[in-house]
Amino acid sequence: MSSSSSRMVRIGRSPTGLGLFAAEPIAKKAYIVTYRGKRIPTKEAHRREQAGKAKYMFEINNRWSIDGSSRRNLGRYINHACRPNCEAVLRKGELVFVALRDIAPDEEITLDYGKEYFDLFIAPLGCRCASCARKAAKIYGKAPRRAGRTKLR
Repeated sequence: MSSSSSRMVRIGRSPTGLGLFAAEPIAKKAYIVTYRGKRIPTKEAHRREQAGKAKYMFEINNRWSIDGSSRRNLGRYINHACRPNCEAVLRKGELVFVALRDIAPDEEITLDYGKEYFDLFIAPLGCRCASCARKAAKIYGKAPRRAGRTKLR
């Protein structure tokens, strides 16, 4: 794994909060970052999630999960997208993110969090990823004007 990955990504503002962005072009299938944190039993991770006390759990398998809540974990800043540009891959016991396609500088790095996480944390509030936002804009058109505002002539 490249230790220079922190230079190829940056943390920045996203429509969904803080996000991870490409600081330079990232090629398809290239390593982006490693998801870091303490390994805990998956049963414990599920218990914490159900209690609403943990949003940064990443399940490796039915036995182990990674608690990625540390702010030093750059992978925690990768936001959900229904049409992601990266995926998680288990390599040599580490969970790494690799690009699904070429990623341009300043483009947000996104991941499909999966059905279980989506149903538990995202669905109750509604998905705010870019593809869902575009879909909503098409369906509902532009944002309605606020009542009481009139156009000056």
